[in-house]
Amino acid sequence: MSDLATQDLDSRLEQHRRELTGYCYRMLGSSFEAEDAVQDTMVRAWRSIEKFEGRSSLRSWLYRIATNVCLDMLNAGNRRARPMDLTAATPVAQAQLNARPEVTWLEPVPDGRVLPSVADPAETAVERETIRLAFVAALQHLPPKQRVVLILREVLAWKASEVAELLGTSVASVNSALQRARATLAEQQPGSSDAADPLDEEQQALLDRYVAAFEGYDMKALTALLHEDATMSMPPYDLWLRGHDDIVGWMLGVGEVCRGSRLVPTVANGVPAFAHYHPSQEGDGYEPWALIVLELRDGKVGGMDFFLDTKRWFPLFDLPDRLDKDGAPVV
Repeated sequence: MSDLATQDLDSRLEQHRRELTGYCYRMLGSSFEAEDAVQDTMVRAWRSIEKFEGRSSLRSWLYRIATNVCLDMLNAGNRRARPMDLTAATPVAQAQLNARPEVTWLEPVPDGRVLPSVADPAETAVERETIRLAFVAALQHLPPKQRVVLILREVLAWKASEVAELLGTSVASVNSALQRARATLAEQQPGSSDAADPLDEEQQALLDRYVAAFEGYDMKALTALLHEDATMSMPPYDLWLRGHDDIVGWMLGVGEVCRGSRLVPTVANGVPAFAHYHPSQEGDGYEPWALIVLELRDGKVGGMDFFLDTKRWFPLFDLPDRLDKDGAPVV
């Protein structure tokens, strides 16, 4: 293959990287595994391009390869989850921090890694809604091939015949798998969140009040912004809390170390998020403490997921390693 042809192929493959990463993320529930899967897909495609006969589009061919990569990865049997998928809510008086292995947890993902630039507002809304933590967690309850069918049919709007061709099966089989997948997904009740692309004035005001309450450690102001049944989780720990009393009890107990923190806005999983910086124990300034992913529902905060492994998450989200005493990034 000539250098020009190689460059052209690389460019054509790269055009599909972001949407393929979104597909693999929904399949695997891991931002890092999704990127590995896509890289494997690109390598396999490059090596076997001579076998691509053009009977389908390059995009469809790449999805077929990516599907096989994901199915191979899922053969290990690990199902990623949120803390609320594994245990019941714990009263704060009985709360204990029990860590589980990294491979247990559903991982957050930056929007820019998985959401393609789509002009159609309806398509954009579907793309964002279906990378929400709750939705991706619900997908993990599906057998792998049902997961493929539901994502391709419901999220990416493929025709049943196209999915059947990709999987090497019949349209009837695809339709049956979709019906079963829908039923399972309904049982998981992932719910929905407020559209936030872009944030409207009311949502931005809510987030501004959230930052002021959190940074001021004003529990009365904070709980005024939370639904009565709001949840709080802290992966890699399996503990999670529900309701104002338990959340405040934690924040004013073990969580007291968060007093005086600073929040820097970002986005994750199609929803607002914050980089949470904790007062440094080594002098002035602030150091990474958590990535907070929020769920907004009916004008309030319905969930707060604190992802504590900042050595993994802050580089992925291109977040500063440190803030100075005024809250500015340290370069």
